[in-house]
Amino acid sequence: MTEADPEELARALSGESIARGDPSGWFERLYSAAEGGEAVVPWDRGAPHPLLVDWAETTRLDGGDRRSLVVGAGLGSDAELIAGLGFRTTAFDISPTAIQMALDRFPQSEVQYAVADLLDPPEEWRRAFDLVVEIITVQALPRSVRAEATAHVRDFVAPGGTLLVISTALGDGDDPNSGPPWPLTRTELEAFAGDELEVRHIDRFPHPDEPQIQRWRAEFTRPA
Repeated sequence: MTEADPEELARALSGESIARGDPSGWFERLYSAAEGGEAVVPWDRGAPHPLLVDWAETTRLDGGDRRSLVVGAGLGSDAELIAGLGFRTTAFDISPTAIQMALDRFPQSEVQYAVADLLDPPEEWRRAFDLVVEIITVQALPRSVRAEATAHVRDFVAPGGTLLVISTALGDGDDPNSGPPWPLTRTELEAFAGDELEVRHIDRFPHPDEPQIQRWRAEFTRPA
């Protein structure tokens, strides 16, 4: 595989990993290949996700020294944005290589980067964060573990806290098995609600460069 076909490499690595019964083991292999210049991480934009930037500006998001958690932080751009807004930010990824690359990219960072598994997160993170940001991580996992991953994301949100989810939307006629990442249906998106977490907004946006691709941005809140 070469840099010219990052999506093909991701499909190959994920397929091998899932076949071994390890739904998330392929992330480390992908980031390791990227670190060695043998691959490109297909979802790395080199900047915060535009729908996160827009949401932060529209809501006039101000951390006020509250706690935030960025799920599946990858190379850190989204976490750095949130930390820059005043949140005491923790960001995690299952890939040690991804975390090291984020630290190398942002050597003066105030983010607390950690290696952790969304399917087996630290107990002390339960209902501990005022803002939880989940971008594409759950949709990068196969549907066999998606409900479990969704429940853990939901459980990070503290009383009075907010969960922001951004993902690709599964469109009419789309192949639900074409991935990774595998786009979310509206039902899968709404599954982040529950256990006292409530839907506040669900919006759908066309991709600015590929209008046929739709993206979800959903906000959930837990009553104080």
